[in-house]
Amino acid sequence: MFNTPNMLSIFRLCLVPVFILFYFSGLPNANIYALLVFALATVTDFLDGYLARRFHLITNLGKVLDPLGDKMLTFSVLVCLTISGILPIWALGVFLAKELLMGIGGLILHRRAHVEIPPANYIGKTATVLFFLTCGVLVLLKDTISRGVAIWLICGCLAVALAAFVSYGIRFLKIMKQKEN
Repeated sequence: MFNTPNMLSIFRLCLVPVFILFYFSGLPNANIYALLVFALATVTDFLDGYLARRFHLITNLGKVLDPLGDKMLTFSVLVCLTISGILPIWALGVFLAKELLMGIGGLILHRRAHVEIPPANYIGKTATVLFFLTCGVLVLLKDTISRGVAIWLICGCLAVALAAFVSYGIRFLKIMKQKEN
Protein backbone atom coordinates (compact mmCIF):
# COMPACT_ATOMS: atom_id res chain seq x y z
CA MET A 1 0.00 0.00 0.00
CA PHE A 2 2.71 2.51 0.94
CA ASN A 3 5.02 1.79 -1.95
CA THR A 4 7.37 4.24 -3.66
CA PRO A 5 4.81 5.61 -6.16
CA ASN A 6 2.31 6.27 -3.35
CA MET A 7 4.98 7.92 -1.22
CA LEU A 8 5.85 10.18 -4.19
CA SER A 9 2.18 11.16 -4.45
CA ILE A 10 2.09 11.97 -0.74
CA PHE A 11 5.30 13.99 -1.14
CA ARG A 12 3.66 15.91 -4.01
CA LEU A 13 0.71 16.72 -1.74
CA CYS A 14 3.17 17.98 0.90
CA LEU A 15 4.78 20.27 -1.69
CA VAL A 16 1.50 22.16 -2.25
CA PRO A 17 1.80 24.38 0.86
CA VAL A 18 5.53 24.82 0.19
CA PHE A 19 4.68 26.15 -3.28
CA ILE A 20 2.11 28.55 -1.82
CA LEU A 21 4.57 29.82 0.80
CA PHE A 22 7.23 30.55 -1.81
CA TYR A 23 4.71 32.08 -4.22
CA PHE A 24 3.56 34.66 -1.66
CA SER A 25 6.86 34.95 0.25
CA GLY A 26 7.87 38.31 -1.21
CA LEU A 27 11.44 37.03 -1.48
CA PRO A 28 13.54 38.24 -4.39
CA ASN A 29 12.95 35.73 -7.20
CA ALA A 30 10.07 34.15 -5.27
CA ASN A 31 8.49 33.12 -8.56
CA ILE A 32 11.61 31.11 -9.45
CA TYR A 33 11.59 29.33 -6.08
CA ALA A 34 7.88 28.62 -6.44
CA LEU A 35 8.50 27.36 -9.97
CA LEU A 36 11.25 25.04 -8.73
CA VAL A 37 8.89 23.55 -6.12
CA PHE A 38 6.19 23.23 -8.78
CA ALA A 39 8.68 21.56 -11.16
CA LEU A 40 9.75 19.10 -8.46
CA ALA A 41 6.12 18.25 -7.77
CA THR A 42 5.51 17.78 -11.50
CA VAL A 43 8.49 15.42 -11.79
CA THR A 44 7.10 13.34 -8.92
CA ASP A 45 3.83 13.04 -10.85
CA PHE A 46 5.50 11.55 -13.89
CA LEU A 47 7.87 9.45 -11.81
CA ASP A 48 5.19 7.89 -9.62
CA GLY A 49 3.13 6.93 -12.67
CA TYR A 50 6.14 5.45 -14.42
CA LEU A 51 7.21 3.43 -11.38
CA ALA A 52 3.69 2.19 -10.69
CA ARG A 53 3.27 0.90 -14.26
CA ARG A 54 6.82 -0.36 -14.74
CA PHE A 55 6.99 -2.36 -11.52
CA HIS A 56 3.29 -3.27 -11.27
CA LEU A 57 2.79 -1.19 -8.14
CA ILE A 58 -0.63 0.16 -9.05
CA THR A 59 -2.88 0.27 -5.98
CA ASN A 60 -6.33 1.62 -5.22
CA LEU A 61 -4.68 4.10 -2.86
CA GLY A 62 -2.43 5.25 -5.71
CA LYS A 63 -5.43 5.62 -7.99
CA VAL A 64 -6.76 8.16 -5.51
CA LEU A 65 -3.52 9.82 -4.35
CA ASP A 66 -2.05 10.45 -7.80
CA PRO A 67 -4.96 12.41 -9.28
CA LEU A 68 -5.56 14.09 -5.91
CA GLY A 69 -1.97 15.32 -5.92
CA ASP A 70 -2.34 16.55 -9.50
CA LYS A 71 -5.57 18.38 -8.78
CA MET A 72 -4.40 19.91 -5.49
CA LEU A 73 -1.20 21.12 -7.13
CA THR A 74 -2.98 22.59 -10.15
CA PHE A 75 -5.76 24.07 -8.03
CA SER A 76 -3.30 25.73 -5.64
CA VAL A 77 -1.41 27.30 -8.55
CA LEU A 78 -4.65 28.53 -10.10
CA VAL A 79 -5.78 29.99 -6.75
CA CYS A 80 -2.44 31.78 -6.35
CA LEU A 81 -2.64 33.15 -9.89
CA THR A 82 -6.23 34.27 -9.29
CA ILE A 83 -5.34 35.99 -6.01
CA SER A 84 -2.48 37.73 -7.85
CA GLY A 85 -4.96 39.04 -10.44
CA ILE A 86 -3.37 37.12 -13.32
CA LEU A 87 -6.38 34.85 -13.88
CA PRO A 88 -10.07 35.66 -13.55
CA ILE A 89 -12.05 33.84 -10.89
CA TRP A 90 -14.33 32.22 -13.48
CA ALA A 91 -11.37 30.16 -14.79
CA LEU A 92 -10.84 28.80 -11.29
CA GLY A 93 -14.58 28.10 -11.04
CA VAL A 94 -14.64 26.14 -14.30
CA PHE A 95 -11.65 24.05 -13.20
CA LEU A 96 -13.16 23.39 -9.76
CA ALA A 97 -16.62 22.50 -11.16
CA LYS A 98 -15.10 20.05 -13.65
CA GLU A 99 -12.99 18.37 -10.96
CA LEU A 100 -15.89 18.13 -8.50
CA LEU A 101 -18.19 16.62 -11.11
CA MET A 102 -15.54 14.10 -12.12
CA GLY A 103 -14.92 13.18 -8.49
CA ILE A 104 -18.62 12.70 -7.86
CA GLY A 105 -18.90 10.63 -11.05
CA GLY A 106 -16.03 8.41 -9.92
CA LEU A 107 -17.66 7.85 -6.54
CA ILE A 108 -20.97 6.99 -8.18
CA LEU A 109 -19.26 4.48 -10.45
CA HIS A 110 -17.49 2.92 -7.52
CA ARG A 111 -20.54 2.72 -5.24
CA ARG A 112 -23.40 2.03 -7.64
CA ALA A 113 -21.72 0.13 -10.47
CA HIS A 114 -19.15 -1.54 -8.20
CA VAL A 115 -16.34 -0.89 -10.63
CA GLU A 116 -12.86 0.38 -9.93
CA ILE A 117 -12.11 3.99 -10.68
CA PRO A 118 -11.27 4.11 -14.40
CA PRO A 119 -7.75 5.25 -15.24
CA ALA A 120 -7.08 8.53 -17.00
CA ASN A 121 -7.27 8.51 -20.78
CA TYR A 122 -4.97 10.30 -23.21
CA ILE A 123 -7.16 13.41 -23.32
CA GLY A 124 -7.06 13.68 -19.53
CA LYS A 125 -3.31 13.13 -19.47
CA THR A 126 -2.88 15.77 -22.18
CA ALA A 127 -4.97 18.22 -20.15
CA THR A 128 -2.79 17.56 -17.08
CA VAL A 129 0.43 18.14 -19.04
CA LEU A 130 -0.97 21.34 -20.58
CA PHE A 131 -2.07 22.63 -17.18
CA PHE A 132 1.37 21.86 -15.71
CA LEU A 133 3.17 23.63 -18.57
CA THR A 134 0.83 26.61 -18.56
CA CYS A 135 0.92 26.96 -14.78
CA GLY A 136 4.71 26.82 -14.86
CA VAL A 137 4.88 29.57 -17.48
CA LEU A 138 2.36 31.73 -15.61
CA VAL A 139 4.22 31.33 -12.31
CA LEU A 140 7.56 32.14 -13.93
CA LEU A 141 6.19 35.18 -15.78
CA LYS A 142 3.65 36.28 -13.16
CA ASP A 143 5.14 39.75 -12.90
CA THR A 144 5.45 40.37 -16.65
CA ILE A 145 2.76 38.41 -18.49
CA SER A 146 -0.33 40.26 -19.61
CA ARG A 147 -3.67 39.16 -18.23
CA GLY A 148 -4.98 38.67 -21.76
CA VAL A 149 -2.22 36.21 -22.68
CA ALA A 150 -2.71 34.40 -19.38
CA ILE A 151 -6.44 34.06 -20.07
CA TRP A 152 -5.81 32.70 -23.57
CA LEU A 153 -3.36 30.14 -22.21
CA ILE A 154 -5.68 28.97 -19.45
CA CYS A 155 -8.65 28.85 -21.85
CA GLY A 156 -6.68 26.46 -24.06
CA CYS A 157 -6.08 24.23 -21.04
CA LEU A 158 -9.70 24.42 -19.97
CA ALA A 159 -10.85 23.48 -23.48
CA VAL A 160 -8.76 20.29 -23.39
CA ALA A 161 -9.89 19.61 -19.81
CA LEU A 162 -13.52 19.97 -20.85
CA ALA A 163 -12.93 17.58 -23.78
CA ALA A 164 -11.53 15.10 -21.24
CA PHE A 165 -14.60 15.69 -19.07
CA VAL A 166 -16.90 14.87 -22.00
CA SER A 167 -14.93 11.70 -22.83
CA TYR A 168 -15.10 10.59 -19.18
CA GLY A 169 -18.82 11.39 -19.14
CA ILE A 170 -19.40 9.18 -22.16
CA ARG A 171 -17.42 6.37 -20.51
CA PHE A 172 -19.42 6.90 -17.29
CA LEU A 173 -22.74 6.59 -19.13
CA LYS A 174 -21.62 3.44 -20.98
CA ILE A 175 -20.52 1.76 -17.77
CA MET A 176 -23.74 2.70 -15.97
CA LYS A 177 -25.84 1.42 -18.90
CA GLN A 178 -23.90 -1.89 -18.93
CA LYS A 179 -24.48 -2.33 -15.21
CA GLU A 180 -28.22 -1.72 -15.62
CA ASN A 181 -28.53 -4.47 -18.25
